[in-house]
Amino acid sequence: MTTSEIHREADCATTKEIRDAAPSHYVLKIKSFSLFTKNNIDKYESSEFEAGGYQWKLILYPNGDKSRNGEDHISIYLAASGTSPFQLGGAIHVAVRFSLYDQICDRYLTKQGRVARLHALRAECGVPRFMTRKNFDDPSNGYLVDDTCFFGAEVFVIKSLGVGECVTLKESTSYTHEWKILTLPSLGDDSRYSEAFTVGDHKWKVLLYPRGNQANRGQNLSVFLFLVDAEKLAAGQKVNARFVIRLKGPYNVVHHQPEAWTMWFSSSITNWGWPSFMPLKMVRERVSDDSCVIAAEVTVLGTVSKLP
Repeated sequence: MTTSEIHREADCATTKEIRDAAPSHYVLKIKSFSLFTKNNIDKYESSEFEAGGYQWKLILYPNGDKSRNGEDHISIYLAASGTSPFQLGGAIHVAVRFSLYDQICDRYLTKQGRVARLHALRAECGVPRFMTRKNFDDPSNGYLVDDTCFFGAEVFVIKSLGVGECVTLKESTSYTHEWKILTLPSLGDDSRYSEAFTVGDHKWKVLLYPRGNQANRGQNLSVFLFLVDAEKLAAGQKVNARFVIRLKGPYNVVHHQPEAWTMWFSSSITNWGWPSFMPLKMVRERVSDDSCVIAAEVTVLGTVSKLP
């Protein structure tokens, strides 16, 4: 069971959550908690623990961190530890969840602050007003039972992998390339390419199988749009095009026009179209020995490239 709500504590937002899962990175058990106050111990630093490739410590103020408006509260922080974690003026971006165990309900109160940027001048982050001492000390709440409590932490270091992409949409007009073919029905089995034409800074061709591609051999005319420079595209680079291919006869009569396709072309998808563009029987009936035109109307709608 999980419930979440947003709070404003000190000058940062925290997310409060009640959950069943125990903290995954570190647990701090404290016996005889009341002796902090009796012995005037205002601050406790835990031993080091590792998370996200770095060493950390928990810092607990049992009676509140007065320097950050934490009076009458439990204050808890995460601090970078180890040997010089901030090399050459670097920084660590981290999100941390602090937990307090409810020993009666067997659940964990968890609070997470906003993502913090830690560096040599600011090596810790946390929640100055994690919980009021009044609520913490009330045994009916289950946080302090037999003078014993359990705090915990989960640390998530945010490291950029430099992976991303840039989508560039284009407002471009369509271009129609017409490929005139003589005696289409009598062409052989070999595939044919039209001459190249340019749309959206890319070169294209029409790929034609007069007797059908392998799956349609002897049954259908197969027609595809082919991106000529696909092999030059880098990994992750794509070109989005909307296109339709028409078979036209004399006097600009359209014998066949399927619905338009919109497709992302890439180094792995170099062509796309209609394997069963038109039955060969219909081609022979409508085109006969007359010349015909295969018209490819292409609009480039956008491109995708890797972020530098």
